[in-house]
Amino acid sequence: MKEKKNKIHVKQGDYVQIISGTHKGKTGKVTKIIYKKQQVIVENINLKTKHIQPKQEKSTGRIIQIEGPIHSSNVMLYSLDKKIASRFKYKKNNKNKKQRILIKNGEII
Repeated sequence: MKEKKNKIHVKQGDYVQIISGTHKGKTGKVTKIIYKKQQVIVENINLKTKHIQPKQEKSTGRIIQIEGPIHSSNVMLYSLDKKIASRFKYKKNNKNKKQRILIKNGEII
């Protein structure tokens, strides 16, 4: 049986603003979406430190920083031109294709 994909209001590649939590007000690009948990990973936001053990005897371990997931309800679409976060609506264009348009400034995403 195929599992149902949960709907998320942002897509990969969208620019978003964090609207709650410790990173409130920061903006970034969505790099990955985790549909099962309704979470998104945003570029350079919610950085976590990960310690990696050496795999072989002669190699050394290292410490890297990775981006942690954020729940999709804590992000909002962001306009880079007007520097404003907004909800969006769908509107059909001349070719009957749905487009996402920001409500506050009418920008097409």
